Amino acid sequence: MPKKFSVIQLFEEQAQLNTEAIATCYNGANICYKELNEKSNQLAHFLISLGIKPETFVGISVDRSLTTIISILGILKTGAVYIPIDPDYPKERINHILTDSKISLLLTESHLLKKFSDSLIKKISIHAEQEKIKKLSTINPNIKICLDSLAYILYTSGSTGKPKGVMVRHSNLINAYNGWKKIYHLKNNDRHLQMSSFSFDVFTGDLLRALCSGGKLALCPREILLEPEKLYALMITEKINCAEFVPTILRKLMNYIKSNDLSLSFMRLLICGSDNWSINEYRKLQKLCGAKVRVINSYGLTEATIDSTYFEDKLASQEKFNANHTVPLGKPFPGTEIFLLNEKLKMVDNGAIGEVYIGGKGLALGYLNNPDLTEKKFIKHLFNTHPKSRLFKTGDQGRYLPDGNIEFLGRIDNQIKLRGIRIELSDIENVLNCFNGIRESLVTMHNDKTQNEFLIAYIVTENNIALNLTDIKKFLRERLPNYMMPSLFIKLDSIPLTPNGKLNRQLVTSFEILLPEKNHVTPKNPLEHQLIILWEKLFPMQKIGTLDDFFDLGGNSLLMADLLAKIEDHFFIKIPSCEISNKLTIADMARLMSKSIVCF
Repeated sequence: MPKKFSVIQLFEEQAQLNTEAIATCYNGANICYKELNEKSNQLAHFLISLGIKPETFVGISVDRSLTTIISILGILKTGAVYIPIDPDYPKERINHILTDSKISLLLTESHLLKKFSDSLIKKISIHAEQEKIKKLSTINPNIKICLDSLAYILYTSGSTGKPKGVMVRHSNLINAYNGWKKIYHLKNNDRHLQMSSFSFDVFTGDLLRALCSGGKLALCPREILLEPEKLYALMITEKINCAEFVPTILRKLMNYIKSNDLSLSFMRLLICGSDNWSINEYRKLQKLCGAKVRVINSYGLTEATIDSTYFEDKLASQEKFNANHTVPLGKPFPGTEIFLLNEKLKMVDNGAIGEVYIGGKGLALGYLNNPDLTEKKFIKHLFNTHPKSRLFKTGDQGRYLPDGNIEFLGRIDNQIKLRGIRIELSDIENVLNCFNGIRESLVTMHNDKTQNEFLIAYIVTENNIALNLTDIKKFLRERLPNYMMPSLFIKLDSIPLTPNGKLNRQLVTSFEILLPEKNHVTPKNPLEHQLIILWEKLFPMQKIGTLDDFFDLGGNSLLMADLLAKIEDHFFIKIPSCEISNKLTIADMARLMSKSIVCF
């Protein structure tokens, strides 16, 4: 078999072998391999007619749909480099990505053009150009793609307050796919569920595993991710048998399945991408799946192309791992090297703690326009004499267990993983510190009793002045994506320090919670009173009135899912999530309940 130089060649091979098989689907719409290949070819020829060449940077910002898949494949078929930009990103973050990447062209949609009105970059509305695109050739473009050519650039959280672009090559993607194919035993009758935003590398992993092996990729509507009943129904309808989850979504799905006496025995492969998932949860999931389903924990970083290690343990070996410990990071995928090194960059003994360094064919090229950070994080390989070999310094700590698996032991720096997304806390702190009146800040991640993860921002003001929380939140929303927004703001007299003068994120004592300026409105009826009781359980530090906004209080989509579940349990009323707007008060919720369905 000829050696493949790009994942596009793998996809085109499957399009030839499985012409009429469904390639991908979304909200009831399907597209087969033949049509998907032809539509992406037409888009590729259109881009080539506009001057797009191999290694050209092309941005893509579209709503979640089949167009997302067509656009990514179309860009890759030209040999160009795709740069995904989530339309929900705040304008300042979008502008930074456009400025830093200097893209030649942006593929978007007509209703999204206003998001990019400040930019002089050439913008193309895909749907507006459909008549031209449909007239072009459906034949695969004759473009030579080299292994060392870039495939995409993903912007991730950066410690400076600006996102950094990770440059991933086709060779990296080929290595990742080959590793999954060997370990996951990918088949052309697999049906993969896709849940993440296309601006994260997990999306690329789902796409490659499905479309390069001849399987089906089912795109999950984002609005049902936190509604386990609808998510489970989608999995049944689409006959899903392969899926990768983040712990937050998986926990809700597990609770729903257990409460309704259901199972996941129809799955073949279930993956949780996490470094902070407990063995106890892993065992519970195995029991919901049954002995025939493979339950795997995967670990990886964007800089090492999605996944680097995997952990799998049979249901029978109950006593092998402590139930309260985190699930091990596991062992490396084929083509990946893992080293645990001490501060002197020497390999640690078995059982000793070291920093995780990753080597092998999955390492990205580095950070776009940031040679200093690239040199700092992608160091010269210490155990390979090849001049181009490097190791990536992850900042994660671990140690070898007796069976050879690696146990995760936390971070060296202030990076965290929130709902499956890696975030530099200093990224948020740097933005906060730019707000007029804030002298310094500290951001930490917390888990509540229901295992919901959320961010808390501690701030010290200039001369202890009073600040308007609404203004602070508006400032942040213009600069940070929603997943980086703190849920709670706490005012301190000073930030506590460790003995060596560093910020102490573990020691925060006396504080004052910053709340939006408001007129407290008391409940007018028993229903509003009962709702306030429910809300105060979610926000125990706050005295809530009927006109207080759920999201201004620190609410997020996860807490909203919990609240809707509690309302259904307590009042036997089901409020559709689509009825929830970006602003929601107790009074609004009472009105929604009055017109919603009573469930018995």
